Amino acid sequence: MSKLWRAIQGVADNSHSKPALIGMNKAYSYAELVVSVKRLAKELSGFKNQVLALYIDNCPEWIMIDLACQLAGITLLPLPQFFSDQQLTHAVMQAGARAVIHSNGDRLSSLFNVDESVCMHSGFVVSTLPSASVALPKQTAKITFTSGSTGEPKGVCLSNNQQLLVAQALKKVVNLGAKKHLSLLPFSTLLENVAGVYLTLLSAGSVLALTQKSMGFTGSSGLNIEAFLNTLHAHQPSSLIVLPELLLALIKSIEKGWRLPASLKFIAVGGSNVSLALLNKAKRLGLPVYEGYGLSECSSVVSLNNQKNLKVGSVGKPLTHVSVQINKGEVMISGNTFLGYIDQADKWGQTLLATGDLGYLDDEGYLFINGRKKNLLISSFGRNINPEWVEGCALSNGLLKQCVVVGDAKPYCTALLYLANPLTGVSQIKQWIDTVNGSLPDYAQIKKWLILDKPFSVKAGLLTANGRPKRRAILKAYQHRIDAIYGVELYTSHIKRRVTDVF
Repeated sequence: MSKLWRAIQGVADNSHSKPALIGMNKAYSYAELVVSVKRLAKELSGFKNQVLALYIDNCPEWIMIDLACQLAGITLLPLPQFFSDQQLTHAVMQAGARAVIHSNGDRLSSLFNVDESVCMHSGFVVSTLPSASVALPKQTAKITFTSGSTGEPKGVCLSNNQQLLVAQALKKVVNLGAKKHLSLLPFSTLLENVAGVYLTLLSAGSVLALTQKSMGFTGSSGLNIEAFLNTLHAHQPSSLIVLPELLLALIKSIEKGWRLPASLKFIAVGGSNVSLALLNKAKRLGLPVYEGYGLSECSSVVSLNNQKNLKVGSVGKPLTHVSVQINKGEVMISGNTFLGYIDQADKWGQTLLATGDLGYLDDEGYLFINGRKKNLLISSFGRNINPEWVEGCALSNGLLKQCVVVGDAKPYCTALLYLANPLTGVSQIKQWIDTVNGSLPDYAQIKKWLILDKPFSVKAGLLTANGRPKRRAILKAYQHRIDAIYGVELYTSHIKRRVTDVF
């Protein structure tokens, strides 16, 4: 039995009748949660000390299965539904998952030619998988696959105690009491799993575990904003975790007259770069937005702004369970680092993590992140340019849906743009780019840009699962067009396009 489960069970002992999980058609009290978890743990006990994959949409049963695995000593492998077939196969085989819990007849049924399944009391099925056991670091209780910026996703091994430490540290700084948390991100996303579910349960709150479709989410990047706003008003949550694009959608809705539910007290934002202009706009509109920072390799959240300690533009002060240092501009973390990657046994058990993120700590202890070390552009004039900084400025007003800045070893920066509204005129785009450039030094300004016909997507291999650009893949996919911008012939035998889409 894990410390995390014991802690949640301790809360349940004093909160019997309080609602713990609220699903589409049924709610579970804390007493019912304990009974269901114990029943599932007994049902799954045959997988003790093995890896069990989980591939279902957000629902109360997802959380119960997660907790049951902790109680039964099973290593859980959450599988994101937004993963491609190739990514799912890679994750299952690399982790050595012996079986998967899923819905009968879903995508996994055909992907793995499942023919041996057992029905569960939860209504899902357990199907055996054709993978062999693999060596894992000791105490591995959960394997979360990072989508990564290049190549195949990497399996991050975490203990239950590491996840508990994050949730406990968050409880100290997110002072909402018994809150009502609406889980917008998939539970397979570690951030939602730990900072959404575990934090709420440790606080004797209620987790709204609704399906992604019911809240307006379609695929990995689609959003029916009306369905999303209706969900907020119908359920009146006190907290949310959002990605920057969803924050932008909220801001645009408020600017059009939509009113934020009075119940909403804490909106945590993270996952990728958030522009200062967007954060300031949120503050002016009265949104309780608090930016944070974390990594799967640290079991999610490392630092977070909160009601008492807030500095817009920073990612907050480091939480109490970790120590953050800066070494030659790179963020280094110790105190709660992961057990290791599945396939890198020679590096298991390291206590200091070089994050690859550039940043600094100010005199008051607030952490600032300036982007990824490996993404740094160096112009042909020798200037260092952080593309995330420029992209954040360009994305801050909602005119652009996507922006990726290129220009390594080039004399100036060029941006690949996908418009929020395809009918936006060139003059309006130019006016906005001029505004953005006015806030940037000359060497980091966007001198030319290319309007894309279709957005970058996870399916095309150009975005990570949490929406970050896979820069190498994007450079490769658009190499001819980028070369054309920097002086190569506009027309080649490989590509035909309008000259007017380059500015």
